Amino acid sequence: MSGGDATARGGPEPLRLDPGDLPLILMYHAVADVTNDPHLLSVSPRRFAAQLAWLERMGLRGVSIAALVAAMRAGGAGRLVGLTFDDGYVSVLENAVPELTRRGFSATVFVISDRLGGTNEWDAGTPWRLLSAAQVSELAAVGIEIGSHSASHARLAGADPEVLADEIGGSRQRLSQVTDAEIRGFAYPYGSMDLAARRAVADAGYEYACAVRAPRPALDLMALPRVYVGERDGPGRMTAKRLLFRRRATSAA
Repeated sequence: MSGGDATARGGPEPLRLDPGDLPLILMYHAVADVTNDPHLLSVSPRRFAAQLAWLERMGLRGVSIAALVAAMRAGGAGRLVGLTFDDGYVSVLENAVPELTRRGFSATVFVISDRLGGTNEWDAGTPWRLLSAAQVSELAAVGIEIGSHSASHARLAGADPEVLADEIGGSRQRLSQVTDAEIRGFAYPYGSMDLAARRAVADAGYEYACAVRAPRPALDLMALPRVYVGERDGPGRMTAKRLLFRRRATSAA
């Protein structure tokens, strides 16, 4: 997204990102004790609590991406870490939110507008429950930011313009109706994005979007890189991921 594009739409001033100053953003999915997790997308409640305790020991505070972006604009994001949860699993409401609240942390949950109350059918072997519309509203009511993770969890790189319009813009409109609030953030399903997808996100009115990896030419608010967090990530691995995150982003092609 160029600065001219943002100004022309009357949006916020563009934010230039230096790869060496990128804030750490953690990417979670489910928070539950599960018996089958072929894609390693769930963190147990006990491990999740330990990971948040590690953040506290490091003098870091977990926040939503909207709060993180605001702090980046103000030049005060140095001790903040973005916490994100993709897909919108019921286990986030049941197991993650109490732990976040206890520590005074916040987070962003990216939900799939057209699968509310369903299951993650795109992942074979893990029929995990997704938040209902009422549960999404419950999350928003306790201060968790709600973002869009598309309408159906489709891969967006190479998608037709009509698909992009509904998956990105349509999902924003429908989630705004659910939450009765503006949806400010987007996360690309599977991390799948290209220039057309990033432009579609900006044109739909989102203020930011989270990717997984982002090559250096794409680094801006429409492609914020994140680091995956899983069950195996104890203090040592979390420390290593924090150190390597910025290096990986800086060296991206």
